[in-house]
Amino acid sequence: MDAGGISDLDLDKYDADEQVKIICLGDSAVGKSKLMERFLIDGYRPQQLSTYALTLYKYTTTINGQTVLVDFWDTAGQERFRSMHPSYYHKAHACIMVFDVQRKITYKNLPVWYKELREYRPEIPCLVVANKIDADMKVTQKNFNFAQKQGLPFYFVSAADGTNVVKMFKDAIQMALSYKRNPNDFMDEVMRELENFDLDSKEESSDKDETTQEGKPDSA
Repeated sequence: MDAGGISDLDLDKYDADEQVKIICLGDSAVGKSKLMERFLIDGYRPQQLSTYALTLYKYTTTINGQTVLVDFWDTAGQERFRSMHPSYYHKAHACIMVFDVQRKITYKNLPVWYKELREYRPEIPCLVVANKIDADMKVTQKNFNFAQKQGLPFYFVSAADGTNVVKMFKDAIQMALSYKRNPNDFMDEVMRELENFDLDSKEESSDKDETTQEGKPDSA
C-alpha cells in the first residue's frame, strides 16, 4: 500500500447504514483540527494514523431514534501538498471546507480544494466554513461570495470560543446522512431532466419529420 493510501477493505464499513464519513478540507493552520476538538470537547478520541497521513475523529449520535457512527477525517498535514490522496475522498458522504478569515490566501485557495473534491465526489454535500471570527467580528459583515456562487451552505464559526461550531457539525452530519440515504441528489435530478428534455426534443423533431413527410405530394 502506498503512503497515504487506505485499502478498500478499511472503507467497506462506510457502506453500512449507520456509518457516515465526513472529510475536512482546507489549507494548513486554518483550524480544522481545532474545530473538531471544540465540537468533540466532552471526550473526543482522535486516532492518529500517521501511516496514512490523516487523523480520525469518532463521534456517536442519535438521529430520529437511530444510532449514527460518524468518522471525521482530518488531513494531518497532507494539505501542504495542495492535493489529497484519492482514498481520502473515497466513500465520503459530506465535506467541511474551512478557511481562515484572517488569511486571504486560504480563502483564495478554496476553488482549488473544491475542484479536487468534485473530481472524486461530484455530488456530496459541502459546507464552507469561515473560521477564527473571534479575532475580528467585523469580518462577519464581509461578503465571501465563493459559497454563494457554488450554491453551498456557509457558516461563520470560531473554534476558539465555540461560535456556531455545534450547529455547523450537526448540520454536516444531517446532510451526510440525508445524502447517504438518498444519493440520487439534485445533480441526478438535473441530469434526468436534461435527458428527458433531450428525449422530448427528439420526439418533437421526429413528429415534425413525420408531418413533413405526410405533407409531401407523392412523386409517382
